[in-house]
Amino acid sequence: MKEIKATPDEYLPSLLDIMRIFRESITLKSADESFKEGWHEAMTGETIPIDKLWTGIDAE
Repeated sequence: MKEIKATPDEYLPSLLDIMRIFRESITLKSADESFKEGWHEAMTGETIPIDKLWTGIDAE
C-alpha cells in the first residue's frame, strides 16, 4: 500500500492495469470459461497442427 500511495496520480491507471494483468495471469479460469475459450479457438481455426506441438520437446 505504501508503494501505491507513493505513485503519482497520473500513473495510477497504468499501475492498476499492471496489477490486473498480473492477477489474471496467476488466476485459473473456471472449467466453463476454459472450455468456451477452447471451443472458440477450435471453431475459428486458432489451432496448432499436432506435429508442431512436439517441436522442440525432448521426449522419448
